[in-house]
Amino acid sequence: MNAVCPLCPRHCSIAPGEYGFCRARQNRQGEIVAANYGQVTALALDPLEKKPFARFYPGGYVLSAGSYGCNFRCPFCQNHSISMDSAAPAVYISPEELVAQGERCRKQGNIGLAFTYNEPLVGYEYVMDCAVLARQAGLRTVLVTNGGIEAAYWQKLLPWIDAVNIDLKAFRPEFYEKIGGDLTTVKQNIAGTCGRSHMEITTLVIPGENDGDDEIEALAAWLAALDPHIPLHLSRFFPRYQWANRQPTEVSRIYRLADVARAHLRYVYCGNC
Repeated sequence: MNAVCPLCPRHCSIAPGEYGFCRARQNRQGEIVAANYGQVTALALDPLEKKPFARFYPGGYVLSAGSYGCNFRCPFCQNHSISMDSAAPAVYISPEELVAQGERCRKQGNIGLAFTYNEPLVGYEYVMDCAVLARQAGLRTVLVTNGGIEAAYWQKLLPWIDAVNIDLKAFRPEFYEKIGGDLTTVKQNIAGTCGRSHMEITTLVIPGENDGDDEIEALAAWLAALDPHIPLHLSRFFPRYQWANRQPTEVSRIYRLADVARAHLRYVYCGNC
C-alpha cells in the first residue's frame, strides 16, 4: 500500500519499497523512513565563511557532513554527484559518533556540526537526533538548506538549530517551478525563522534567470520588512551540471546587485568575486 511522505510540499505517494522524489525517503512496510539516515557521503572541517556565514562565529570552523538526496532539481547543482545520486559512496556514522568527532575537533577551532552539501532536510530524523546530542555536548548545529520543508516540521526542528543559511534561489514562482521547489514554502520558513535562530540568506545570481535589478530589489525589500539586519549573500554562478555550457556571472553584475540590495539591507556580501 502506498504511503504519503508529509515532510515537504511534494507529499510523495510512495509504493512499498520505493523512494520519493528526493531519493532519500522510502516506504518500508507502510512507514516513511529516511533511507539515508547516518549515511555520510562527505565530511570535512570547513570555515564557517564557506557555508556561507558572515556573522556567525566569524573565523571559526564547523564539522560539515553531507549525505545524499534532494527534493529540488536545480540544473546548476554544485554537488549533483551526491544530491542527485542515491548510489553515492557513503559510510554510516551514528549521531553519537558524529558528535564525538565534533568534540575531538574543538582544538582545531570547531564550534559544532553543519549539515550541508546535499539537502540535509531530506534526512530530517538524522539532523534532529544529531542536533539534540550536539546541544547536550555544548556544540552548535548549523544547517545549509533550500528551505523546502513543511512549516510544522521546520518549527519542530528549529529550537535545536543555532544558525541556518537558507537558499532563496529567486523571487519568482516560475523559477521555483523550473527547479522543482515552491517559493511560498521557502518564504514562509524564512519568515518563521526570524527571531528564533541566526539566519543568513544566499542567492546564487544566474545570468538571464534571476539577475534583474527589479527582482533583487524585491527580494531585498521583502527580507528587510522581516528584519533589515538579515545578512544576504549574492553569489556568482559558475557553469555546473546541466548548465555547464552557460557563462558565469560577471563580477560587475554582482557588485551592481549588491548595491541594489543595500538600499534595503544592512549586510550584503558578494560571494566568489
